[in-house]
Amino acid sequence: MMSWLMAGLLFTPLAWAVVSLLVGFRTGRWLSWVGMVLQVGASVALWFAVARESGFYYALGGWQAPLGIELQVDGLALTFVLLTAAVASACGLHAGVYLDPDKPWQRYFWPLFWFLWAGLNAVWLGADLFNLYVGLELITLSAVGLVALGGDAGALRASLRYLLAALVGSMAYLLGVALMYGQFGTLSLAGMSHLAQEYPGLEGAGLAMALMMTGLALKTALFPLHGWLPPAHGIARSPVSALLSALVVKASFFIAARLWLELGPNLGTLALAQLAGVLGALAVLWGSWLACLQPQLKQVVAYSSVAQIGYLFLLFPLTWGVTEAVSQQAQQGMTLQVISHALAKAAMFLAAGNLILSTGSNRVSDLAGVSRFLPFSLFSFGLAGVSLMSLPPTGGFAAKWLLLQASLNSGQWWWTLVLLAGGLLSAAYVFRIYRASFVEHSELDQFYHPPRRLEAIPMMLALMSLGLGLVAEPLLSVMALPFGEGG
Repeated sequence: MMSWLMAGLLFTPLAWAVVSLLVGFRTGRWLSWVGMVLQVGASVALWFAVARESGFYYALGGWQAPLGIELQVDGLALTFVLLTAAVASACGLHAGVYLDPDKPWQRYFWPLFWFLWAGLNAVWLGADLFNLYVGLELITLSAVGLVALGGDAGALRASLRYLLAALVGSMAYLLGVALMYGQFGTLSLAGMSHLAQEYPGLEGAGLAMALMMTGLALKTALFPLHGWLPPAHGIARSPVSALLSALVVKASFFIAARLWLELGPNLGTLALAQLAGVLGALAVLWGSWLACLQPQLKQVVAYSSVAQIGYLFLLFPLTWGVTEAVSQQAQQGMTLQVISHALAKAAMFLAAGNLILSTGSNRVSDLAGVSRFLPFSLFSFGLAGVSLMSLPPTGGFAAKWLLLQASLNSGQWWWTLVLLAGGLLSAAYVFRIYRASFVEHSELDQFYHPPRRLEAIPMMLALMSLGLGLVAEPLLSVMALPFGEGG
């Protein structure tokens, strides 16, 4: 049973990607909707299997590491697999209606969509540095192609800038992987963690760690390496922007977090941990401030992503040189932050796409009258914003509460100021959108009204983000499941 589920998660997206290349957009849409059902089913089934039996290592094709590819299937990995299934399915359903099937280049959306999904699952389940790199590159190349599907010169410029940044990040990461292999003779994360405990203080390993972290920070768009993100997220089609912000940048952070938690205690330093935290804090403040100033709606949401990414890098100072209890608080808070942000930001980008479709403009000032004639999409946008503002009972509130407790319990009280300031600035740019929408422009309804299903999808994602705080405890209990005996 497990073999079928693992094959479904990894090989079904690849098969769907290949088949989608052979058909047009409309046929690819129906084919993809069937594939989404299969992916969600496999993700839910594997989630319940891990919740019942605990995590395990799985060798593809029965070939054990180091000759074969070994996957790490635990509660945390399955949480992200299930998150990907939920968000990607929502974006795929939205794209099937939102995108124009008569534009010839849109037919490539579905193959790129499925290659992206395969890469994401490979990253969540990967157990060694090289296969994580393969999954990350599959994600990057698919995401660049999706950005370029806008078809105009601006989309091509944004995709090329994204590609250049991604290649530089990949080179730094791959050089670090080579140095790690030279130091430890293995690329298995579990094996390197064991060897790092036996032989601490390896200078080459420390340099490799720094190179890999730099490359991953560039791919995650951490300030000040974020210059590629706003153009790419802002100019891409809204379902693509939702995928990029909710899932793609999380993959590189996920690898960085795993590296830090596995190897950081032995190869990391206080300076590196604090530097990551400081850059994350600057990202929160700078990204939020620029979001308040943007004249275009999608640029507001894109710079909001820069800010929200900053919170993630508080994981590094809050888990280095602290007690196990504080580290667990920080890890739990960060995991909830990733999930909450993925749901909320996907909802915001999809709702923003609906508003742009309705008004025919991307400018914030052209939202005048939207609150009167198009309240549903605006309400979805606001619900997602509530999670970014970290108001109860949202997942954002539960995440920030855990991070605040970790900051105080570790004696690093200054990070609480970042959390509070970030929440206030998030409120400022969300209310700015609402202020523009409540301006009365005309007594006549001059807006295009999108199909109800386009409006329902971001609403469901926003409600999931809103209710995440109510189910945080059982969710965290499954994510913390240890490994069992089997593989």
